[in-house]
Amino acid sequence: MENQTQTLEDIRYTLVYNAPISKVWNAVATSEGLTAWFMPNDMEPVEGHEFHLNAGQFGMSPCKVTKVDPPNSLSFNWGKDWTLTFELKEVDGKTEFTLIHGGWDANKVTEFGAPHTPIRDNMNQGWAGLVKKLQSYVEA
Repeated sequence: MENQTQTLEDIRYTLVYNAPISKVWNAVATSEGLTAWFMPNDMEPVEGHEFHLNAGQFGMSPCKVTKVDPPNSLSFNWGKDWTLTFELKEVDGKTEFTLIHGGWDANKVTEFGAPHTPIRDNMNQGWAGLVKKLQSYVEA
């Protein structure tokens, strides 16, 4: 029996932050910035750079930077299946920020054996809070 891929929709949030694009870029494309609103990490905005997100109870999560296009786009692989992309666009002195969390498959499980479908729902709710946390950070 062949494994069927059942792709689940990407998690996607787009918000406009009342902050200059350079400030938002620093918040998503530096280790210090990501730590402030997301998770402790040793990320560097360099394509091919391998790093870890400190996911607390879930331990150190391996990641790899796949695309860096300052100040408009940063992508990295997260764990074995996921990709995270941050897209930034300057709009009248503000920043339109889009977060895309992809790589979901109903037939796959995470490193911890949890099926993607319920994890996606949890993560979707988590991201709803995180993009607001990022907003507070960049608008402060």
